[in-house]
Amino acid sequence: MHTDTERCVRAVQSKDARFDGWFYTAVLTTGIYCRPSCPAVPPKPEHMVFHPSAAACQQAGFRACKRCRPDTSPGSPEWNVRADLVARTMRLIADGVVDREGVTGLAARLGYSSRQIERQLLAELGAGPLALARAQRAQTARLLVETTGLPMADVAFAAGFSSVRTFNDTVREVFALSPSELRTRAPKHAAAATPGVITLRLPFRAPLHPDNLFGHLAATAVPGVEEWRDSAYRRTLRLPYGHGIVALSPSPDHIACRLALSDPRDLTVAISRCRRLLDLDADPVAVDEQLRADPALAPLVDKAPGRRVPRTVDEAEFAVRAVLGQQVSTAAARTHAARLVTAHGTPVDDSEGGLTHLFPAPEELAALDPDALAMPRTRRATLTTLVRRLADGDLRLGANSDWPETRAALLALPGFGPWTADVIAMRALGDPDAFLPTDLGVRRAARALGLPSTPSALTTRAAAWRPWRAYAVQYLWATDSHPINVLPA
Repeated sequence: MHTDTERCVRAVQSKDARFDGWFYTAVLTTGIYCRPSCPAVPPKPEHMVFHPSAAACQQAGFRACKRCRPDTSPGSPEWNVRADLVARTMRLIADGVVDREGVTGLAARLGYSSRQIERQLLAELGAGPLALARAQRAQTARLLVETTGLPMADVAFAAGFSSVRTFNDTVREVFALSPSELRTRAPKHAAAATPGVITLRLPFRAPLHPDNLFGHLAATAVPGVEEWRDSAYRRTLRLPYGHGIVALSPSPDHIACRLALSDPRDLTVAISRCRRLLDLDADPVAVDEQLRADPALAPLVDKAPGRRVPRTVDEAEFAVRAVLGQQVSTAAARTHAARLVTAHGTPVDDSEGGLTHLFPAPEELAALDPDALAMPRTRRATLTTLVRRLADGDLRLGANSDWPETRAALLALPGFGPWTADVIAMRALGDPDAFLPTDLGVRRAARALGLPSTPSALTTRAAAWRPWRAYAVQYLWATDSHPINVLPA
């Protein structure tokens, strides 16, 4: 979008927050860059240039605006819609892969050369993987400086910088303030935060309807791993350097997030996974506009616009839970998952509530005894085969998954039908166009709305909803009185 100068100028002049994260405005006369909704008086059009990423602005010598804080705007919805190389690369960078494994490790995960990845990112985003990762480190550093009392040296290494000097130089260059000045300017209430807990606000594009989002997560919560407590969804997180516990609660203009991490180096990854879990980088205006064009869906969209797709923080975990949920009730699926957690999960301490374990990793489940599973023999075989493939690396589910290829790989597994493959594509892989025409709830809702209820006919009708069929499923599910559609008390 940043190449459409006229459209960008209109968005800046109207301070349209819907475009935050789509592009950034660099002001030639001041040397700063802003989000489109910056509250400052808009500059003259001839003084504006537009960039596709904060990293591109920083690389061009601009510093972040102190009023609108463009580094904290929602991420571009492009990376949730696409499954091409650039989109998968951006999802991996957000997951901290460059900081942990370098550009070589990033390239290895994607199966491309480092040069090819660099070339495509520069062409589309105006910055390479190192610059994009640097911008992300700067944002993480700012969060730690402003919301914790960690010594600056600890902040530097937790944010992913290789030295304190690099940390100091980057913060001064990006924010035109030293780290100590950032901490001095931070809101006073930040200092009163619980020791060891990082409190922050996760932004999103309005509107956001929280009922089905948090209702789904709470209704399907696995005891010991997830819970709804004090108006917040809480769960344990398995992270690259350790583990964490997060509490997420909806507010009108943000999601309140409290993170307790065993290693602060996991902050960037934890934030990325929480945003992915709640689908916070979606563009609800574009989604709802497309779905509202269908007269059958229009009343549902108008009643509760901004529905998101509840996703996951761990793709392998969700795949296991999808198999456990085949042809059983929500309560039975939770019971099966809780037994696995008790038997194979890693214990954690939770001072605030009833969280006790991390959900077991595939490697921890690979040696489970099928006879100990209280389920039909065929489903035991399905689960053990899935776990073995995940543990061996033959099947990889992650931010860099190619959606069509992964779906085909899932369908090749014994016991995997279209429903299981598509629900994993929808909620674990993040495919916004995944569709569940065989789902009982979807078919029942379609029949009530006068839509075709047979899978083939419904798929044909749903072609008009593309590429947002996963969101259409949320609106169809919402016609039922199931607890997944109700925000817990």
